[in-house]
Amino acid sequence: MSKLKTIKGGVTAAKGFRAASVFAGIKPSNKSRADLALVASEVPAVAAGVFTTNRVKAAPVRVSRAHLRAPQTCAVLLNSGNANACTGPDGIAAAKSLAASLADVLDCGVRRVLVCSTGRIGVPLPVGKMADKLPELAARLSAEGGGDAAEAIMTSDTFAKEFAVEVRAPGGAFRIGGMAKGAGMIDPNMATMLCLVTTDAKISKGTLQNALHSAVERSFNRITVDGDMSTNDTVLVLANGAAGGAPIKSVSPEHALFTEALNEVCTRLAFMIVRDGEGVSKFVTVQVRGASSLQAARKVAEAVANSTLVKCAWAGNDPNWGRILDAAGYCGVQIREELVDIYYDGVAAVRGGMAASTPKEKLVKAVSGYKFTVTIDLHQGKAFYTVYTTDLTEKYVELNLSE
Repeated sequence: MSKLKTIKGGVTAAKGFRAASVFAGIKPSNKSRADLALVASEVPAVAAGVFTTNRVKAAPVRVSRAHLRAPQTCAVLLNSGNANACTGPDGIAAAKSLAASLADVLDCGVRRVLVCSTGRIGVPLPVGKMADKLPELAARLSAEGGGDAAEAIMTSDTFAKEFAVEVRAPGGAFRIGGMAKGAGMIDPNMATMLCLVTTDAKISKGTLQNALHSAVERSFNRITVDGDMSTNDTVLVLANGAAGGAPIKSVSPEHALFTEALNEVCTRLAFMIVRDGEGVSKFVTVQVRGASSLQAARKVAEAVANSTLVKCAWAGNDPNWGRILDAAGYCGVQIREELVDIYYDGVAAVRGGMAASTPKEKLVKAVSGYKFTVTIDLHQGKAFYTVYTTDLTEKYVELNLSE
């Protein structure tokens, strides 16, 4: 019997976490939808984070990275409608000011507050509007507020992204839940996304950070929609220990279950982001196997998953394997063309670098569904890697003509 049980609640599924949202009017064109969210722990929590690898980093990324050095965290403030990126020293000051204002409202240290932003780049953050709403936001905090918070961080998303599990462990049960946003600018090395995970497990800050790095590598770092990387990518996890029990140690049955559960939550949220990709009509799994190394497998998988030509072919239900082989050939990996096999949902499209004898209509059928798998066997080793991606449609272009 599985020791992981899917439950409701998102970021407030774990004991001792509350959340809320409020309309602040951060983006001028938004007239009524909540755009400011708060998630808080009733007791101080330890926190871990993984951030964008983009050299252009938004102000909230820089401030939250610094605040994560504090031993404890009490709350995370998140907004949509404005990225507070490429805003210079004023942007840093804005992020710090909001953290300080929230710390005053919650009566906790300023370095115990983390901040996240998503939205348009290069626009000053309306700090006054947001600060004025913080007392109301804090007053609305509720153990049932996870869904409201998930909706408030949406930008081009079409649905709120939440997932949570309960874990039955030898040392006692605990919960892990999360919320995420993301639909465009999605590329491996995280994506254009924000994700906040909470847990009532008792775990050290260092052990939590290691578990998060592993979970991100297995989930958010394996998705791509359009090959663009954001300035604001952030994944945070807070652990408050409210479930009780002994601390989770790095080598223990509880640790194995914790990492499994954290991986599950992050993977489910990552899949939701891919499914909600802008203009997406297909969810595609790209598997590379038989590579000489993990790095080689990853390069080939990401090249295929990010190829505009490949993705356009999929949008047209065209099993154009030539574009896949082309992408594999230009990614910098020393492949041997005459060894490569390519399959669509197990149906051979290429054998030994040449067209297989499979009738085209069978291949067309394989790529015409919403969900399918492309397998590329290099026959050069035992390494393998998987990336989750989408097609590329006219609707994606329409959605990105302007913000």
